[in-house]
Amino acid sequence: MGSGRRRKPPPPEKMEEETPLPIWWRASTPAGAGALAAALVALLVRLLVSLGPYSGRGRPPMYGDYEAQRHWMEITLHTPPSEWYRNTSANDLAYWGLDYPPLTAYQSYAHGRLFLQPFAPDSVALLSSRGYETPGSKLLMRWTVLSSDLLVFFPAALYFVYVYCCRQKRGCEGDGTLEWQWLLAMILLNPCLILIDHGHFQYNCISLGFTVGAVAAILAGRELFGSFLFCLALNHKQMSAYFAPAFLGHLFGKCLKRRNPIFQVLRLGIVVLATFAIAWWPYLYSLRAVFEVLSRLAPFERGIYEDYVANFWCSTSIVIKWKKIFTIKSLKFFSSFATVSSLLPSMVQQIKSPSDRGFLYSLLNSSFSFYLFSYQVHEKSILLPLIPASLLALEEPTAFGWFTYYALFSMLPLLHRDGLILQYGALLALFALVYCLLDERHRKEPLMSGKIKLLILLPFLYSVLLHHVYLNLRPSGRYPFLFEALIMILCFSQFVILALYTNIKQWMLPDSPAGIPIEKKDL
Repeated sequence: MGSGRRRKPPPPEKMEEETPLPIWWRASTPAGAGALAAALVALLVRLLVSLGPYSGRGRPPMYGDYEAQRHWMEITLHTPPSEWYRNTSANDLAYWGLDYPPLTAYQSYAHGRLFLQPFAPDSVALLSSRGYETPGSKLLMRWTVLSSDLLVFFPAALYFVYVYCCRQKRGCEGDGTLEWQWLLAMILLNPCLILIDHGHFQYNCISLGFTVGAVAAILAGRELFGSFLFCLALNHKQMSAYFAPAFLGHLFGKCLKRRNPIFQVLRLGIVVLATFAIAWWPYLYSLRAVFEVLSRLAPFERGIYEDYVANFWCSTSIVIKWKKIFTIKSLKFFSSFATVSSLLPSMVQQIKSPSDRGFLYSLLNSSFSFYLFSYQVHEKSILLPLIPASLLALEEPTAFGWFTYYALFSMLPLLHRDGLILQYGALLALFALVYCLLDERHRKEPLMSGKIKLLILLPFLYSVLLHHVYLNLRPSGRYPFLFEALIMILCFSQFVILALYTNIKQWMLPDSPAGIPIEKKDL
């Protein structure tokens, strides 16, 4: 028998910091099995999509994004880092030169070293492997994307849902498990991300995964870790800067509300500078090397937009021929002014009153501003505002479903060129099926009025007609891209409505911060 002494309880502050694991987080429970099933279904869907075609298949001389990623593995394997962004006899920048930050180059090197060089060395042979396309190399290339998804995006999605669950004080018991399983499914079964990464062929899952992980870390009070993860996202794809105003506004607003704001800002700045220094270390030996990389990250010569992207510049170019009337310098100024002006209210709101929900809305509004108004926007850029929209799916299920549908529809011409229409239809149907599992009892938003339903229904019916017209009819020779333009204009109109709604919604949030107190220390 013991001495009879009773063990001292832990300090109150320790008890407050400990959060019980939600019941669905434990795989041994039915709810946990449901979350595991959602992840396995998302994995299976990715595998099935990866069996299909990809960007530029069999289309010389430049092929497409698949060839670009393969070529970057070739270059990083056979040339030193100092030449990765420099035009040399071994690295012709006119042929898919690297145009992403150093972390993408390191990722290309790792994938080439671990997957392609050991099992298909001819697929990454210097100069002789251009346009290399075999079933074996395609399988290896697909596995590089799948492994990246499993290592980065899947854990980030689980981390976010876990943090969001605990912050909302729901889901730790059995009553809220359906909502959190549904939220996880909505993030992992994002049809746009799956089709672009595992169909078209890219690695957005890495930069977006780092961003989702950074959001989760900041919501959990681990701001230094969150800043580190977001810096990784920025150093993987420069388009992650779409989220930068939201991170800056939220973190700066929280620092201003603490006892020593200067110290709080300095420690975040140190993390940012240190992370960038490590990522850019091979290029810090001279300013010339740094500028060589930077010049590749800002392709102004491509023009203010690409293809039929559903943003302001491309949609209004039907009336105003921006590229013909104005110089690149003027367009850079116009786009910068419009972007900053549209994102500033959202950023100011977070500086003034930082909160968890406000942060999520700010991420959406900031990325919306960049997509709609910034310079050099591609159809695939809609993935960036779509990610924070999926994180807000429980808060705004109607807006999220609405946005996802038109985001996917806006990429129809791109996916049609890639031969991914079957996958497009299948993922749209799967998304609709899983989306409808969240019934009215679990929705946090008020019921829609008849006018709102009509506002949604009429464009939807028009989009259904456009699907049929685009896939089955050919426009006249005088207007060969008429149907693409109609799709673009419809999607742009819906994006503008959604952007206005989410900006207004952010400013209507209460001033008091939600969740863990703002003074909680980083772990």
